[in-house]
Amino acid sequence: MVLGFRAFAWATTILAVSTLHVQAQSLTIASAAPVTSMDPHYHTLTPNISAHGHIYEKLIDLDAGGHMIPGLALSWKLRDDKTWEFKLRDAKFHDGTPFTAEDVAYSLSRVPTVKNSPASFQIYTRAVVGTEIVDPHTILLKTAAPYPLLPADMIQVYMISHKLGAEPATEDFNNGKNAIGTGPFRFVSYQPGNRIEMDRNDAYWGPKPHWAHVDYRMISNDAARTASLLAGDVGIIEFVPPADLAKLRGDARVALSEVVSNRSIYLWLDHSHTGTMPEVTGPNGEVLDKNPLKDLRVRQALSLAINRAGIVERVMEGAALPTKQYLPPGNSNHVNDLRPDPFEPDRAKALLKEAGYPNGFRIVLHGPNDRYVNDAKIVQAVAQMWQRIGVQTTVDTIPWSSYATRAGKQEFAAFLLGWGVNSGEGTNPLRAQIATWNPERGLGTANRGRYSNPAVDALLDQAMGTMDLAARDKIVLQTMKLAMDDVPAIMLHLQKNIWATRKGLTYAARVDEETRATGVVEAGK
Repeated sequence: MVLGFRAFAWATTILAVSTLHVQAQSLTIASAAPVTSMDPHYHTLTPNISAHGHIYEKLIDLDAGGHMIPGLALSWKLRDDKTWEFKLRDAKFHDGTPFTAEDVAYSLSRVPTVKNSPASFQIYTRAVVGTEIVDPHTILLKTAAPYPLLPADMIQVYMISHKLGAEPATEDFNNGKNAIGTGPFRFVSYQPGNRIEMDRNDAYWGPKPHWAHVDYRMISNDAARTASLLAGDVGIIEFVPPADLAKLRGDARVALSEVVSNRSIYLWLDHSHTGTMPEVTGPNGEVLDKNPLKDLRVRQALSLAINRAGIVERVMEGAALPTKQYLPPGNSNHVNDLRPDPFEPDRAKALLKEAGYPNGFRIVLHGPNDRYVNDAKIVQAVAQMWQRIGVQTTVDTIPWSSYATRAGKQEFAAFLLGWGVNSGEGTNPLRAQIATWNPERGLGTANRGRYSNPAVDALLDQAMGTMDLAARDKIVLQTMKLAMDDVPAIMLHLQKNIWATRKGLTYAARVDEETRATGVVEAGK
């Protein structure tokens, strides 16, 4: 009887230890936004990029602070002003196929051909006008003119296998057939709007991931995300709701990690209409014969009417930094003398009067209600501030799934958006957001307001052709200041990236806001 009990106790102990080991080897991530596709070339959306980084890899990566580090490329250098040489590492795709220069050429050529892309990656591949495979681990990327930004562009493009053939379908990435990368985790399954399941890639070229399995859940509801952490259902949550920060800071079951991000939040203003705009009318609803938002004084007035410090303190609860530009202090492309607009409602009223709108006007302000931290609350706060200077503001907030499409079609007069500078350098937002919309050149691809300033375009072209880094940075700073002083959009704040992990886990906070399973480690390891 005693022997039987001991045997039972021994078996039970082994089972318990085994169960704990399995649990310790599995990580559940709570993502704050849905992943729209598993095709890494389909949509330049940060939630997609963050999730895809587990399965696919790029030639050049970024560390947590936003600095370039080798990815699938061991090194890169200029051979001449129009030729970049990339040396590739020994790596294998999940199906055992070696990664070679042929895969690089194939991936770059595939990007512009992706069908129905809502926001194409081709802005990052357009400069490459030719490729030359020197050997399986060396490739030359050729540009039409001197182009110093090619390494920064390669930070954005994931590599896929040339064995996928001509025109691999996005649907086949979603069902897993084509979801074959070189990354630390292998694709298991994808449920749109719900979760992605991944298993460790034991043949990974880099450090072996600690986690044998990753359950990447999409939980856009803030309260549900926090509740899932406190209940022990997930190991880490991203975009910790500001309203929960005080509670979580005092909870021994939780650890926080945070950093000021490269994600700016701003209000786009329509520049595409010169005449009548349905969403902007006179103070009594009368039709206006011109678009007030085309007038710099009106844009300045709308900006001066906003109390950014109040939004940061009361809406964001300290989890943001007021800004008038895309990158945070300390970044080489941050303009030190470009400070956030002050809160001056009286001056705003005077500017409206000077512009010919002494009694203000009516406008609809749109925003998503499930994409950025407190997005709907920010829109409501701005609307109340605009009301106080005589701009009668109607608020309309809708889910991101339909919001993004409508914003891209220039259906809105004023609308909230965010932009994460994943490359960490200033030409990224200038090329994508501020440059005049020009699909042929791959510029202004995310310029949803259709802002256009020839002087800004000229400076940007100069920066993009300047090979000397120090000289280029000076031009970028000049371009950023010229553009932001013209108020193409109303910059509000830089988000703070905040993660919360359950007790016993830590996460290295990233400026690019990506949540990577490889960055989640057990405390003390």
